Amino acid sequence: MLDVKNLTVGFPVRNRGEKAMLMAVNDVSLTLNKGDALGLVGESGSGKSTIGRTILHLNPSTSGHIALDGEEITRLSAAGERALRKRAQMIFQDPHSALNPRMTILRSVAEPLVLHTRLRGSALREKVGELLETVGLQKQFLYRYPHELSGGQKQRVCIARAMALNPELLVLDEPTSALDVSVQAQILEFLKSIQQQKSLTYLFISHNLAVVRYMCNRVAVMYLGKIVEQGPTEEVFKAPRHPYTKALLEAVPLPEAGQSRRTAPLGGDIPSPLNPPTGCAFHTRCDKAIAGKCDRVPPPEVDFGHGHVASCFLGVEGQGTTGEKIRELA
Repeated sequence: MLDVKNLTVGFPVRNRGEKAMLMAVNDVSLTLNKGDALGLVGESGSGKSTIGRTILHLNPSTSGHIALDGEEITRLSAAGERALRKRAQMIFQDPHSALNPRMTILRSVAEPLVLHTRLRGSALREKVGELLETVGLQKQFLYRYPHELSGGQKQRVCIARAMALNPELLVLDEPTSALDVSVQAQILEFLKSIQQQKSLTYLFISHNLAVVRYMCNRVAVMYLGKIVEQGPTEEVFKAPRHPYTKALLEAVPLPEAGQSRRTAPLGGDIPSPLNPPTGCAFHTRCDKAIAGKCDRVPPPEVDFGHGHVASCFLGVEGQGTTGEKIRELA
């Protein structure tokens, strides 16, 4: 369904009075099969949201290729952009700012139908009412304004609007992080059920590993604009191969009081994308970094089978390769 190859996204900025390029996404490749849900995880500033927005042409790409269902969509005409909106939609993190406060729920949900279909009048109202009922809202919400709704109800409206044109791909950018915990569970359960009913394809962006484990059958871990590990969700969670993935999993709160962590929590801050470290970008925070190697040479991508890959010298070593062989690969 989705094929992203060597995607790079840079933003021109000024650094100390001089022009510079901030590389938010750096040579990222990922694939997403029809009906799959791929979780994109990582710390804030790792480039997760930029990937989602670039796929839907909300950000321009610097280089690379994006294909949707085999059709190249990296550069599109105005007509191509219009067609893309029918096939792929985005659900944003904050439902409060995603809805126009001066528009009724009817107008907000009807907008894509007005732009892309010939529905008008009573037929349009009927269709919007059906969409609201699909997301668990009664037709009485049609003439309400966003300030009259709770956070969970607003997000349901945003989902109804995204579903109006029956898209094939949904990009969900932390769709529950701004909601109460009890409401989060309801929204996630609903998103999972409609994915199964309509065979939707999800790119699910989140920093919550528990949510990703529940929602996604595959996961990709991002650090400083690069994907450092990806594979089947359960395999990555049970046997993480990259030190950064292990650190993220260790940071998840433990369910029982008195339990001690196996490793120390990840320290330091993510480096600036304006001045990324040489070699492995994670070596400045990694307690297993190999001096003279990780700080100088980009790590190779190691395939552990079943689509599970990680970019780390330790992964090569874990495959039974000797230290001498690692030095040869470098």
